[in-house]
Amino acid sequence: MDGFLIGVLVLVVFVIVLLLKTAVVVDQQYEYVIERLGKYRTTLEAGFHILVPFFDRVAYKRSLKEESIDIPAQTCITADNVSMEIDGCLYLQVVNSRLSAYGIDNYHFAVTQLAQTSLRSAIGKITLDNTFEAREDLNRQVVQALDEASQNWGVKVLRYEIKDIQPPRSVLDAMEKQMKAEREKRAEIAKSEGERQSTINRAEGERAEAIARSEGEKMRRINEAEGQAQEILKVAEATAEGIRRVAEALGAPGGQEAANLEVAKKYIDQFGKLAKENNTMILPANLTDVAAMVATAMTTMEQTRNKEQARP
Repeated sequence: MDGFLIGVLVLVVFVIVLLLKTAVVVDQQYEYVIERLGKYRTTLEAGFHILVPFFDRVAYKRSLKEESIDIPAQTCITADNVSMEIDGCLYLQVVNSRLSAYGIDNYHFAVTQLAQTSLRSAIGKITLDNTFEAREDLNRQVVQALDEASQNWGVKVLRYEIKDIQPPRSVLDAMEKQMKAEREKRAEIAKSEGERQSTINRAEGERAEAIARSEGEKMRRINEAEGQAQEILKVAEATAEGIRRVAEALGAPGGQEAANLEVAKKYIDQFGKLAKENNTMILPANLTDVAAMVATAMTTMEQTRNKEQARP
């Protein structure tokens, strides 16, 4: 009975070991390369698989995910003989697990070395000043060179990015001085442009002010002239109206006698004022003949009225 139990136990252990040797579970985004007696047999995709015990084995496990590989810093020499330290980052993906296993011994090491050599070759074709501006072009050249070479390795190079560029300290100092000189130059140009624009603005302002002042003076004089003309016109119209009314009054009944009385009254009033304001005065010979003076004045007014009536 004990021997039977031992046999069953041995059988169970054998079955377990057999299952461990033959049952394979492949995770998602992975592929297993299977060899039978040392020769490639098949590639297992994600899922559960049974292998032939003692004949089949998992030789390689490949991840189909995108991988990121750091490219160590290396010294590159530009076309103008300036050395610099450049490192980068490479992104690739396994697209054929069989080729990645048998096409090359270590595809990680291979793409790293090829990336470094391709970058050195690309840097050697450009100058230092163009290195910082041509990063995108450098990345594209490296990816193109790697993609052509890695087709037989079962991997696809997706992109390459330059992380850092470190020129020598002397070159950095020279670049810093150059940038400082450029900044000072731009500052001086901006300052001179500002002063020039300020001068132009002041001149334009003074010109506009002078024009506005002259226009104002011109309008003032025009307004004054128009005012004086209107004043003269109004005075002339008023004088003409006064003469017309005097003429009408003289032609009315009793107008002549009223005019004689008004002239005599004015004559006496003015003569009295003359006697008050002056200590010495010249008297006319016919001072007592007020009637003669009034007649003379009335004759003049009559002549004026006749002229006014004679006008068309």
